[in-house]
Amino acid sequence: MNIKHLKETLAAEYPYRIELHAHTHPASKCSEIPPQLMAETYKNLGFDGLVLTNHFLRKEDMFKAEYMDFYMADYEKTREAGERLGLKVYLGTEIRFTENYNEFLIFGVTRSMLEDIYDYLPYGVENFRAHYKMPDSVFVQAHPMRKNATPVSPELLDGVEVFNTHPFHDGRIGLTALFAQENKMEIITAGSDFHHPNLNHEGLSAMRTQSLPEDSFGLAAIFKEKNYLLEVGRGTIIIP
Repeated sequence: MNIKHLKETLAAEYPYRIELHAHTHPASKCSEIPPQLMAETYKNLGFDGLVLTNHFLRKEDMFKAEYMDFYMADYEKTREAGERLGLKVYLGTEIRFTENYNEFLIFGVTRSMLEDIYDYLPYGVENFRAHYKMPDSVFVQAHPMRKNATPVSPELLDGVEVFNTHPFHDGRIGLTALFAQENKMEIITAGSDFHHPNLNHEGLSAMRTQSLPEDSFGLAAIFKEKNYLLEVGRGTIIIP
C-alpha cells in the first residue's frame, strides 16, 4: 500500500471530524465568535461536531449561580444552532486555576460538574486532581509550552494538547510533542483554539473518529480507547 492510498484509507475509516478547542463570545471575553456563527462556520467547513471549550474562571463580579447561567448560555445557544444545522455540539471547558496562567481542557463534563469545579479554582491543580475525581472524563493540559505556561507534572494529566493552531500564539508544537513522548502521554489532542473571524484559522485542527459520539463522555471514551486520528491544516492526517 502506498502512502497516498494509506491516507485515503485512514480518512475513509475515520470519517467524522470534531473540533476540540473553540471559544464563543460573550462566555469567553477574548472570542469574537457568537454562538450562531460558531455553528455555521463549522457546518460550512464540513465538520460533524465541535467541543465548545469556553474559558472557565473565577468571576469576582458575579455570584456563582449567575456566572453559571452566563457561562452555560453560550453552550446552549451553540448546541441549538448546531441541531438546526446538523452539527453536534459537545460541552467541554478550558479551566484556569488562580495560581498561574496554565490552562486545562476537560472532555466529559456537565453543568453540575462545573459547579463543583468552580469551588476548586482558587486552590490549584494539584489539590484539584487529588480531591476531585472524574473517572469518565479526560483532563488535558492545553498548549503547555506557550509563553507564560509551564508543563505540569504528567501524573496530574490524562493527556496533553500537542497541536494548538491559534495564529496569535506560538504553541511550540515540537517541544510539546517531545514532552508528550518523553513522558509517555497516551492521549494527545489537537485544537484550532478558534476565537477570531477572518483569520482563516477555523477548523485548522480536528479529531477524526469512526463514529460520532452521543455526548462529551462518549468523546472522552474514544480518547481512552485510543481509537482516533488527528488532523491539522484541513487534511493532514496524524496518527497519535
